[in-house]
Amino acid sequence: MTTSVVLAVTVGALFACGIYLMLSRNLIRVLLGFLLAGHAVNLLLLSNSDGAAPIVGEPSNGEPMADPVPQALILTAIVISLAVTTFLLAMAYRNYKVTEEPEIGDDTEDVELEDASPGAGDE
Repeated sequence: MTTSVVLAVTVGALFACGIYLMLSRNLIRVLLGFLLAGHAVNLLLLSNSDGAAPIVGEPSNGEPMADPVPQALILTAIVISLAVTTFLLAMAYRNYKVTEEPEIGDDTEDVELEDASPGAGDE
């Protein structure tokens, strides 16, 4: 019971920190937020598996074997998050080389459109 409460609080904290960091304009913070949210999902999937790991062998004391599907999903999620992390790092590096700033600025075309149509977003 205590372990599941600690795990739930940890998953919630990781999700909260991940979402907070992803809302930033700094691309490195967005990357860190993505990684935290990914780890939160992995912990959430892991918390839903009960029983002994099937790789250990026959479970003792009549304990049921764990479902291998969440573990396979976690392994797949780790590989996908590695690929997305690499892509986000490349985007952050490219943005830094072009603008020499780590943050994403305002889009000038969006600002011009907003200035050209006053009252469009007032509703």
